Amino acid sequence: MSIQNLSTFDPFADAAGRDEGVQDGLVHIRIQQRNGRKTLTTVQGLSADYDLKKIVRACKKEFACNGTVVEHPEYGEVLQMQGDQRENICQFLTKVGLVKSDQIKVHGF
Repeated sequence: MSIQNLSTFDPFADAAGRDEGVQDGLVHIRIQQRNGRKTLTTVQGLSADYDLKKIVRACKKEFACNGTVVEHPEYGEVLQMQGDQRENICQFLTKVGLVKSDQIKVHGF
């Protein structure tokens, strides 16, 4: 009789080292908790053909929040917006025609 739960198992082993935004063609929209009730919304996986700074500028004006483009070592350039902007960014990206609704993956609580 062997005890299964004592063996080492890494549930994230298949995801290690792969670039999700480039491989699967999805745009990932995530939320990150900062401190207290403050949150950040990150958008990763947009095509390099688009000018991300212009997209951030349009989002900042549309949603009345601050945002920036950050260079991530694993995912490349990532959009960061202040607050919980997941639904707003989904609607904005589909309305403008940058991505289709089936290419968006929303993460978070």
